[in-house]
Amino acid sequence: MTLVAAAYTVALRYTRTISSGDLYFSTTAVCITEVFKLILSLGMLTKETGSLVKLKSSIEEHIIFSPKELLKLSVPSVVYAIQNNMAFVALSNLDAAVYQVTYQLKIPCTALCTVLMLNRSLSRLQWFSVFMLCGGVTLVQWRPAEATKVQIEQNPFMGFVAIAVAVLCSGFAGKNLCAFHLKSNFKVTSFTFSSGVYFEKVLKSSDTSLWVRNIQMYLSGIVVTLIGVYMTDGDKVLEKGFFFGYTPWVCFVVFLSSVGGLYTSVVVKYTDNIMKGFSAAAAIVLSTIASVLLFGLQITFAFASGAILVCISIYLYGLPKQDTSRVSRPDASAESKQKLISV
Repeated sequence: MTLVAAAYTVALRYTRTISSGDLYFSTTAVCITEVFKLILSLGMLTKETGSLVKLKSSIEEHIIFSPKELLKLSVPSVVYAIQNNMAFVALSNLDAAVYQVTYQLKIPCTALCTVLMLNRSLSRLQWFSVFMLCGGVTLVQWRPAEATKVQIEQNPFMGFVAIAVAVLCSGFAGKNLCAFHLKSNFKVTSFTFSSGVYFEKVLKSSDTSLWVRNIQMYLSGIVVTLIGVYMTDGDKVLEKGFFFGYTPWVCFVVFLSSVGGLYTSVVVKYTDNIMKGFSAAAAIVLSTIASVLLFGLQITFAFASGAILVCISIYLYGLPKQDTSRVSRPDASAESKQKLISV
């Protein structure tokens, strides 16, 4: 997952800044990614069910005749669509390493939402590691060098605004959906919540197949991204074509985004969303090294210090919790037996 995240960020940055040729429409790339995810999920569901008849039955039961389930998964699909579009805007104006660093601001918010929504607890050491990671990734690009090989004019302010929107989308899905969750027997109060944590909540709240959930989400995602194509680049797409400016590198970016999205859903199914964030943070090191080679960045002392903090925080977060809830019980039992003997 770390390799996919790093490769995706660097490759996307390359296609938006250095790759020669006409610049493609980012909104179409996001839409095509959702289509590929849907196709791959259908293939995995076919393999899981074992026959086309069972596949048809599963689709009818969980998708065609379950509009409420589609509505439930439309929440993360809308948020993820905005995130993906903002990633293209941000990486068109910011270096890949700067993007990776700034995007990690979502981790403390995700940790908070995990505790509130999933009723989990984090130890003091885990909380310490969360903020240590934020400090480490900040140090990585405390004074980033300018990219000397970028061929287009950039607007850093627009890039930071885009990444801020992406962070907010990652951290919050909105208050106006809480009533819907309460009707769905989710123990959610009127606070904003993480879209990733929400998706994890949906996955782990029922026995519905992971691939069914993905299909539900990607169907909504295709509709949302098509609307985005029409609203943002509608006239240009009609004039130049949907696949205008596509190169093998652009196809590689779409492939990484598709595979990365599916892999992330598998990770979320079997682990928590914060661990996914730490994996993405570790990708900062790889993307920064790639930025040095491709975009002309220089590794500074701050980067080395931040990388060490990131590695330490990942190790600390992965340490198992110690269960101290039963430590005093054996002593109490022994004391009561001693009293009986003395009597």
